[in-house]
Amino acid sequence: MHDIIYTLQDFMLHTKNITYILMGVGLVAYVAFWNFLTDREKD
Repeated sequence: MHDIIYTLQDFMLHTKNITYILMGVGLVAYVAFWNFLTDREKD
């Protein structure tokens, strides 16, 4: 986990991976929140 970033390519790959992970988490959270909101209307 304590890898040293030597090149710009390493840095760009690392930041791209973090961005994709955050986008995936955001998408899952959005879908879960949308389901929470739409399930409340059925009561």
